[in-house]
Amino acid sequence: MAEKTAIVTDGAPTPAWSYSQGVRRGSLVQVSGQGPQDPATGEFLHLGDVRAQTRRTLENVKAILAAGGAGIEDVLMFRVYLAKREDFGAMNEVYTEFMKENCPDGVLPARTTLIVVLPHESMLVEIDALAAVD
Repeated sequence: MAEKTAIVTDGAPTPAWSYSQGVRRGSLVQVSGQGPQDPATGEFLHLGDVRAQTRRTLENVKAILAAGGAGIEDVLMFRVYLAKREDFGAMNEVYTEFMKENCPDGVLPARTTLIVVLPHESMLVEIDALAAVD
C-alpha cells in the first residue's frame, strides 16, 4: 500500500486546528476544506463578498493541489459549502470562470454544493477537493 504523506505549502493558509492542508496517498490527493484566507497571515478576506471569497478559496485549493503534485484538471470532485443559499448564483459564476481558466480540456470535475453553518462567521464559502494523478 502506498505511503500517506501530508501536503504542506505556504501558498495556502496554515491549518488552525489539527489537520493537514492536504494528504497524498498513491495517486490520490485530498485537500482539506479551504476558506477565503490570506495564505501569509491567515486573515479572512473579502468580508461579505462571496465572489471574492470564492476566488480566494479556489486559489488556496489550487496551491495545495500543486504542492501535492496535482492541478485543477486532476480534480475528480469538489465540495462547496455555502453559508447562504442566496449566494449560490454568485459563487457559481466565479466557480465557472475559474474552471474555464483551469480546465482547458473542458472536462469539468464533479461537484456537490451544500448550504451549511461554516466554522468561522467571516466565511461565506468553504471548498475541498479530491484529485487523482498519474
